[in-house]
Amino acid sequence: MTSKVLSAVRVANVSLIAIGLVATAMISGCAKPSASANVYTYGQTQREQLVRLGTVISIRAIVIQKDQTTGAGAIAGAAVGGVAGNAVGQGNGNTLAIVGGAILGALAGNVIEDQAGKRDGYEITVRLDNGEMRVIAQEADVPLTVNQRVQIISGAGPTRVTPL
Repeated sequence: MTSKVLSAVRVANVSLIAIGLVATAMISGCAKPSASANVYTYGQTQREQLVRLGTVISIRAIVIQKDQTTGAGAIAGAAVGGVAGNAVGQGNGNTLAIVGGAILGALAGNVIEDQAGKRDGYEITVRLDNGEMRVIAQEADVPLTVNQRVQIISGAGPTRVTPL
């Protein structure tokens, strides 16, 4: 085969691999766990839960970080970076560009996945009506204020703080 044909085959193979890796990364990124007081899984529905009443004493802004990354961002970034690097240079220069693009793409993809796994949250301190104190961390998607009356819901999964 001529060098142009071999080069075209190599580009096609790299492109197909990259498309497959990006598709896999996108699919695996779809399942996002939630720390929202408004989100219930199917298994948490139709279950009796305990409700305690209280007053918000303090609210502190926090960042909720996903427990661990899947590596999908790094894989997708490496694939895209490698394909982009393939368009640069010839011979050894092309090989270095592919490897360099894959490494830089993997680093960038990892950072993007890490940032996508973060959510703004609250650490909410509640004084229950019986005098006990509770602290619950959850996503910052339910508006709460200090001295607000709330209910703490628990017993069928995560504990939630919601306004009365």
